[in-house]
Amino acid sequence: MKDRSVLIMTFTRSKSIFLTLMLSSAMTAVAQTVPQDQQQIAQNTAAATTAKRTTSTPPPATNPFLTSMSRIGVQTSQPLTLSLDEAIKRALESNNDIEVSRTTVRIQETGIRAQLGIYDPVFTVNPNYSRNSTTGSAATNDFRVNANMNKFIRPGGGSYQVFFNNQRTENAFAQAQVSSGSVSGSSSSAIYSSNLGMTYTQPLLRNFNIDSKRQQIKIAKKRLEQNDSDFRLQAIRTISSVQQTYWDLVFALRNQQNVVANLNLAKENLRQIEAKIDAGAAAPLEKASVETELANREGDLLSATQQVSVAENALKQLMLRDTTAPEWSQTIVPTDKPVFSVDPANLDAAMKDAMENRFELKRLKLQNEINEVDIKYFRNQTRPQVDLNTTFSLDGLARGANNAASSTNLYTSFGDLRLFNAINQIRGLPLVNLPLILNDTIAIPASPSYLFGGFNRSLSNIFRTDAPNFSVGVTISFPFRNRTAKANLEGAKIEGEQIAAQTRAQEQAVIVEVRNAVQAVETARQRVLTARRARESAETLLDGERKLYDAGRSTTFLLFQRENSLANARNAEIRSETDYNKALSDLQRVTATSFRANNITLTSPVEIK
Repeated sequence: MKDRSVLIMTFTRSKSIFLTLMLSSAMTAVAQTVPQDQQQIAQNTAAATTAKRTTSTPPPATNPFLTSMSRIGVQTSQPLTLSLDEAIKRALESNNDIEVSRTTVRIQETGIRAQLGIYDPVFTVNPNYSRNSTTGSAATNDFRVNANMNKFIRPGGGSYQVFFNNQRTENAFAQAQVSSGSVSGSSSSAIYSSNLGMTYTQPLLRNFNIDSKRQQIKIAKKRLEQNDSDFRLQAIRTISSVQQTYWDLVFALRNQQNVVANLNLAKENLRQIEAKIDAGAAAPLEKASVETELANREGDLLSATQQVSVAENALKQLMLRDTTAPEWSQTIVPTDKPVFSVDPANLDAAMKDAMENRFELKRLKLQNEINEVDIKYFRNQTRPQVDLNTTFSLDGLARGANNAASSTNLYTSFGDLRLFNAINQIRGLPLVNLPLILNDTIAIPASPSYLFGGFNRSLSNIFRTDAPNFSVGVTISFPFRNRTAKANLEGAKIEGEQIAAQTRAQEQAVIVEVRNAVQAVETARQRVLTARRARESAETLLDGERKLYDAGRSTTFLLFQRENSLANARNAEIRSETDYNKALSDLQRVTATSFRANNITLTSPVEIK
């Protein structure tokens, strides 16, 4: 019995020495595979790329513990190295959400130019020919060419029209109209008239300071500023999303490396156990324990690889414009590592930046200015309409007949001549014996030469001193009660109260977001310090567990637990560092300082006047 005990102690000591040697070689392999926390992300991800290349070949069917890290649709032969600044620059240039906001600003600017077009002069010309005839009379031919130019005047809300009208008419009625009844027309003589002048209308009360055209233009300009604020807000949100996704990818890659290191350690343990079993120094049952842990770690590697794909695709979606971009098939290798500062965030400075820079507050401020424009317009509409109307014209007139002296008798009509002859017959009777009445000849001198000559003469006559004509008048209009304008004014005032309430609510929301963001930065900062202490403690515990295992006072199960605890602690440290950088990014977003913090100058799509 004593010999048996000695034999068992000797076997146990030999087993401990053998396990110590095997574990020491395994720890050496682990030390070579686990990356140091202070190495750059590019070195870690380069190792990941190498690991992907080596495992991209389908594993032999005889060994189930060869997990592939390859990803569908992604090639590792040409990785895309990318810094955070480069990612932000690519997103600002190619992100489709930013492009939508940019085009919205451009569309609004075209709307302003379209509304300003109402002040463009409008030229109109109207040539017209007409032929009129009635039963029993000769046909008359009239020809008119009327031209005018209309324009609204922005200051004061007035409008004017410059006109130039020319007419040739043979119609007697039209001739009487043109000449104001001073000329009786005939079918054989045409009248030519020319008119050059201007009409001007000026509102004196309603529509003087502001009218619907100027109201819409002012509102459109405010809308343009709002759209520009929305464009910048979308750019800030995109920058924040790029930063968040970038650090998610950094964490996913570093987490993948830790999982790979743990997997390699489990594979080395399996190799050692198999060697011991072949040497008869270990029971086959111990292999099952190591294989179980190996399978679990392979599952962790698959999950970590999936996490890398999700983070990488999210970053590509933010950076790439088209679905056919070649970068979709490239693997991204981040080159920036998380930054950390022991200094806490300044709440007062963050509050000040947010209240001055937040584009949501600027948008509400512009909305309030739009409401003030509406109030000014609707208040103006409650006034009576008093418009000054003026017209000034130069009128020229000429005839187309020959200008020659003529003669005629005193009595020329058929009735006059019949009566005239009857009277003379009676006067010539013997009983009456009176002298006959004579039908005297009347000489008609030639008309002034300036009244004849066609269009040339009528055009020259508009510059005569007797050509100017003008009129001045006032149009007064006002609705009784004017309920429409008063209701619109009251509605605009109520809308102003609503905007004020929305502004207060938005300011409260901004304050809450800033306070939460500052607290998140402080919490993340403390988490980094805590995670570092936890990782150091886990390393100490693992080192102690190894010594116990070397001394034969621990088991493989406990050693695996310490290894997993250290891996979790390292992951927690990586997560806390990336969360700290994500918290800084969110703080930049809620204070609208992303442009300043990242040295970005964002140019507006259009010039804001």
